[in-house]
Amino acid sequence: MQDQLIFLGTGTSQGVPIIGCNCEVCSSKDPHDHRLRTSALLQYKDKNILFDTSADFRGQLLSEGITNIDYVLFTHEHRDHTAGLDELRPITWKREDSLPIYAEQRVLTYLHAAFPHIMGGKPKYPGGAKLREVAVDKTPFALNDEIQVIPIRMTHFQGLPILGFRIDKVAYLTDCKTIDNENLNKLKDLDVLVINALGKKEHPSHLSLSDALEIIDYLKPKQAYLTHIGHAMGYHKDVQKELPENVYLAYDGLKVSLVAVK
Repeated sequence: MQDQLIFLGTGTSQGVPIIGCNCEVCSSKDPHDHRLRTSALLQYKDKNILFDTSADFRGQLLSEGITNIDYVLFTHEHRDHTAGLDELRPITWKREDSLPIYAEQRVLTYLHAAFPHIMGGKPKYPGGAKLREVAVDKTPFALNDEIQVIPIRMTHFQGLPILGFRIDKVAYLTDCKTIDNENLNKLKDLDVLVINALGKKEHPSHLSLSDALEIIDYLKPKQAYLTHIGHAMGYHKDVQKELPENVYLAYDGLKVSLVAVK
């Protein structure tokens, strides 16, 4: 298995096009402008590491031909990032052990209440999931003997705590509005940085394009990819022309080879 990052979805909570919207971007025929809800898969050291289970997760799995997940890391509990969790059942059925799911305790409590049939030691269906708490003050944590994860503390709307994740020289951040210097400094010396940028205007719960570019300029990763994008950002082809040479507007189905970046 090649080490790579697959963008399963790159859209904001309503996706693009938005139902009932007739703006230019929502009416675009360019597939780069069609965005499912945000989720990504990191294929690393022969393991499939999933970031969130979006509301469009079933279609994303089928589109990319993904039939196995080894670990799930949740950034937070909002429905656009968790609603697809039930679609993991066909994958858990084939496992001899429970699928490890990592999140903060608040998020684990939500997931257990929302999806009780695949949680706990005795799920109603074969397989099931095993919940594992991420303690931000005890970093990093290990997925296995070869893969360690550094959780990155961020905040979302009205100060809601969010987790980003760094694995080796790849970092995945979404739904971020603020991030302090201590956590920013955990993101130095990256090959690939994924960070949210909702649009060009300031927003109360997400980084704007200029906010994200400022963080990218500070961290100076080899490559940076923007995700969780709304229709107000503009056409993919136009925005990409405005970005620095090492910054890319991600799109659904984009695959980034980690070997090529190095």
